Amino acid sequence: MRQTGPSITEGGRTPDRQPCHGSMAQGLIEVERKFVPGPGTEERLQELGGTLEHRVTFRDSYYDTPELSLMRADYWLRQREGSGWELKCPGAASVSGPHTEYTELTAEPSIVVQLCEVLGAVVPGAGVVAAVLGPLGLQLVASFVTKRSAWKLVLSGADGEERLLRVDLDTADFGYAVGEVEALVDKEAEVPAALEKIHHLSSLLGVLAQEKAPAKLIVYLQRFRPQDYQRLLEVYGSKEQP
Repeated sequence: MRQTGPSITEGGRTPDRQPCHGSMAQGLIEVERKFVPGPGTEERLQELGGTLEHRVTFRDSYYDTPELSLMRADYWLRQREGSGWELKCPGAASVSGPHTEYTELTAEPSIVVQLCEVLGAVVPGAGVVAAVLGPLGLQLVASFVTKRSAWKLVLSGADGEERLLRVDLDTADFGYAVGEVEALVDKEAEVPAALEKIHHLSSLLGVLAQEKAPAKLIVYLQRFRPQDYQRLLEVYGSKEQP
């Protein structure tokens, strides 16, 4: 698990990560860094010119095979209440550090094609994720509710270019709180500039340079499905995930 999300921390060996490719590569690249928010984080965001977009509550449900074939290959299939399906695919990981990089697929036909490729299966009539869960052996692995405050702000880089950053402050219903600074880019060449701004904002928020925070899903597995958590540790060592 490359850090974005879960404390499986940076430093362990990583699996053979096969980025989305071909017709599947149309998704945006999500670059993010997770951190532990403090009681003054929202006030600091306001001081920096951040705008609170909304506060929302939603349920996330994650699916995988009993052997965690997707997660162990760094693919993360999620259904979010009110938003539909998303598959996070490993990015090129061209820059190391306390962040994560994934391509996000949200079109169900694209998700189904990628799932079949990763799992080495052929499912007729592909196009609807719910219809292929059974044939692909995918089952519910985790489900939890999150309360989120979503912020946005614009930072200028050393080159004077402005980039919109989003900061999500989450509290899961099992008592874990985590924040993330995120940028979405269209191509791999834009990742380093996005990272520079993410690290700069993280520093302004008081996040230590090498601070790492596990994703909600990883903490959920660690607490409630320890055998599955151990399966991921075997693959990722101390590296974090989405």
